[in-house]
Amino acid sequence: MARDILKTLQAEHDTLRELFAKVKDTTDRAVKTRETLLQEIETNLMPHAKWEEQVFYPAFRDRADRDGQQTYAEALAEHHAIENSVIPEVNAAEPGTPEFAGRVKVFAEQIDHHAKEEEKTMFKMARELFSAEELAQLDEDYESWKGSHAASDLLVAQKANAKRATQSLQ
Repeated sequence: MARDILKTLQAEHDTLRELFAKVKDTTDRAVKTRETLLQEIETNLMPHAKWEEQVFYPAFRDRADRDGQQTYAEALAEHHAIENSVIPEVNAAEPGTPEFAGRVKVFAEQIDHHAKEEEKTMFKMARELFSAEELAQLDEDYESWKGSHAASDLLVAQKANAKRATQSLQ
Protein backbone atom coordinates (compact mmCIF):
# COMPACT_ATOMS: atom_id res chain seq x y z
CA MET A 1 0.00 0.00 0.00
CA ALA A 2 1.32 3.42 -0.94
CA ARG A 3 2.00 5.86 1.87
CA ASP A 4 -0.65 8.51 2.35
CA ILE A 5 -0.85 10.99 5.24
CA LEU A 6 -4.63 11.14 4.98
CA LYS A 7 -4.90 7.38 5.51
CA THR A 8 -2.50 7.60 8.45
CA LEU A 9 -4.48 10.41 10.09
CA GLN A 10 -7.74 8.50 9.44
CA ALA A 11 -6.27 5.40 11.12
CA GLU A 12 -5.27 7.51 14.12
CA HIS A 13 -8.82 8.90 14.32
CA ASP A 14 -10.09 5.31 14.35
CA THR A 15 -7.66 4.40 17.15
CA LEU A 16 -8.93 7.31 19.23
CA ARG A 17 -12.55 6.28 18.64
CA GLU A 18 -11.70 2.76 19.85
CA LEU A 19 -10.00 4.10 22.99
CA PHE A 20 -12.98 6.33 23.81
CA ALA A 21 -15.31 3.35 23.33
CA LYS A 22 -13.25 1.41 25.88
CA VAL A 23 -13.53 4.25 28.40
CA LYS A 24 -17.28 4.39 27.82
CA ASP A 25 -17.50 0.69 28.69
CA THR A 26 -15.92 1.22 32.12
CA THR A 27 -17.65 1.79 35.44
CA ASP A 28 -16.74 4.27 38.16
CA ARG A 29 -14.89 1.43 39.93
CA ALA A 30 -12.41 1.08 37.05
CA VAL A 31 -10.21 3.96 38.21
CA LYS A 32 -6.86 2.50 37.04
CA THR A 33 -8.34 1.43 33.70
CA ARG A 34 -9.78 4.90 33.13
CA GLU A 35 -6.46 6.54 34.04
CA THR A 36 -4.58 4.23 31.68
CA LEU A 37 -7.03 4.77 28.83
CA LEU A 38 -7.00 8.54 29.28
CA GLN A 39 -3.20 8.48 29.14
CA GLU A 40 -3.37 6.38 25.94
CA ILE A 41 -5.84 8.82 24.41
CA GLU A 42 -3.60 11.80 25.17
CA THR A 43 -0.48 9.93 24.01
CA ASN A 44 -2.17 9.21 20.66
CA LEU A 45 -3.92 12.55 20.30
CA MET A 46 -1.24 15.11 21.09
CA PRO A 47 1.42 14.21 18.47
CA HIS A 48 -1.36 13.94 15.88
CA ALA A 49 -2.84 17.33 16.79
CA LYS A 50 0.47 19.17 17.09
CA TRP A 51 1.75 17.90 13.76
CA GLU A 52 -1.50 18.86 12.06
CA GLU A 53 -1.30 22.35 13.57
CA GLN A 54 2.35 22.90 12.67
CA VAL A 55 2.68 21.14 9.31
CA PHE A 56 -0.44 19.76 7.68
CA TYR A 57 -2.88 22.57 8.39
CA PRO A 58 -0.55 25.38 7.24
CA ALA A 59 0.30 23.45 4.04
CA PHE A 60 -3.42 22.94 3.44
CA ARG A 61 -4.26 26.59 4.18
CA ASP A 62 -1.59 27.85 1.79
CA ARG A 63 -3.17 25.99 -1.13
CA ALA A 64 -6.84 26.26 -0.19
CA ASP A 65 -9.49 28.56 -1.57
CA ARG A 66 -11.73 30.62 0.71
CA ASP A 67 -13.83 27.58 1.72
CA GLY A 68 -10.69 25.62 2.50
CA GLN A 69 -9.30 28.46 4.57
CA GLN A 70 -12.54 28.53 6.56
CA THR A 71 -12.22 24.76 7.07
CA TYR A 72 -8.65 25.33 8.27
CA ALA A 73 -9.76 28.04 10.73
CA GLU A 74 -12.54 25.82 12.11
CA ALA A 75 -10.21 22.85 12.56
CA LEU A 76 -7.63 24.96 14.36
CA ALA A 77 -10.27 26.48 16.65
CA GLU A 78 -11.53 23.00 17.52
CA HIS A 79 -7.99 21.89 18.38
CA HIS A 80 -7.54 24.86 20.68
CA ALA A 81 -10.90 24.33 22.42
CA ILE A 82 -10.11 20.67 23.06
CA GLU A 83 -6.57 21.34 24.26
CA ASN A 84 -7.32 24.40 26.39
CA SER A 85 -10.75 23.55 27.78
CA VAL A 86 -11.92 19.97 27.32
CA ILE A 87 -8.70 18.11 28.23
CA PRO A 88 -8.01 20.16 31.39
CA GLU A 89 -11.61 19.63 32.53
CA VAL A 90 -11.32 15.86 32.04
CA ASN A 91 -8.02 15.80 33.91
CA ALA A 92 -9.50 17.84 36.76
CA ALA A 93 -12.18 15.20 37.40
CA GLU A 94 -11.57 12.15 39.57
CA PRO A 95 -11.55 9.03 37.32
CA GLY A 96 -13.91 7.13 39.65
CA THR A 97 -16.75 9.60 39.33
CA PRO A 98 -19.76 10.19 37.07
CA GLU A 99 -18.31 13.67 36.48
CA PHE A 100 -15.27 12.09 34.84
CA ALA A 101 -17.48 9.84 32.71
CA GLY A 102 -19.53 12.83 31.59
CA ARG A 103 -16.48 14.90 30.73
CA VAL A 104 -14.88 12.03 28.81
CA LYS A 105 -18.14 11.62 26.89
CA VAL A 106 -17.97 15.28 25.84
CA PHE A 107 -14.27 14.83 24.96
CA ALA A 108 -15.14 11.80 22.80
CA GLU A 109 -17.96 13.67 21.09
CA GLN A 110 -15.70 16.65 20.35
CA ILE A 111 -12.98 14.40 18.90
CA ASP A 112 -15.47 12.40 16.85
CA HIS A 113 -17.08 15.59 15.47
CA HIS A 114 -13.68 17.05 14.62
CA ALA A 115 -12.45 13.84 12.99
CA LYS A 116 -15.61 13.47 10.90
CA GLU A 117 -15.32 17.09 9.71
CA GLU A 118 -11.68 16.56 8.77
CA GLU A 119 -12.38 13.30 6.97
CA LYS A 120 -15.46 14.57 5.13
CA THR A 121 -14.30 18.08 4.25
CA MET A 122 -10.60 18.79 4.74
CA PHE A 123 -9.28 15.42 3.57
CA LYS A 124 -11.51 15.53 0.49
CA MET A 125 -10.15 18.98 -0.36
CA ALA A 126 -6.59 17.86 0.39
CA ARG A 127 -6.88 15.02 -2.14
CA GLU A 128 -7.42 17.69 -4.79
CA LEU A 129 -4.73 20.08 -3.47
CA PHE A 130 -1.86 17.60 -3.03
CA SER A 131 -0.44 14.98 -5.37
CA ALA A 132 -0.10 11.35 -4.30
CA GLU A 133 3.66 11.93 -4.05
CA GLU A 134 3.14 14.92 -1.75
CA LEU A 135 0.74 12.96 0.45
CA ALA A 136 3.31 10.15 0.66
CA GLN A 137 6.06 12.64 1.56
CA LEU A 138 3.89 14.21 4.26
CA ASP A 139 3.33 10.72 5.67
CA GLU A 140 7.08 10.04 5.77
CA ASP A 141 7.72 13.45 7.33
CA TYR A 142 5.09 12.78 9.99
CA GLU A 143 6.60 9.41 10.89
CA SER A 144 10.05 10.99 11.20
CA TRP A 145 8.72 13.92 13.21
CA LYS A 146 6.93 11.68 15.73
CA GLY A 147 10.29 10.11 16.63
CA SER A 148 12.18 13.41 16.80
CA HIS A 149 13.45 15.44 19.76
CA ALA A 150 11.37 18.38 18.51
CA ALA A 151 8.21 16.30 18.87
CA SER A 152 9.24 15.07 22.32
CA ASP A 153 10.03 18.59 23.48
CA LEU A 154 6.74 19.90 22.15
CA LEU A 155 4.80 17.17 23.93
CA VAL A 156 6.60 17.78 27.22
CA ALA A 157 5.72 21.48 26.97
CA GLN A 158 2.11 20.62 26.13
CA LYS A 159 1.84 18.31 29.15
CA ALA A 160 3.18 21.06 31.41
CA ASN A 161 0.63 23.51 29.99
CA ALA A 162 -2.16 20.97 30.44
CA LYS A 163 -1.11 20.34 34.03
CA ARG A 164 -1.21 24.09 34.78
CA ALA A 165 -4.63 24.39 33.15
CA THR A 166 -5.91 21.40 35.12
CA GLN A 167 -4.60 22.82 38.40
CA SER A 168 -6.35 26.12 37.76
CA LEU A 169 -9.65 24.22 37.50
CA GLN A 170 -9.21 22.38 40.80
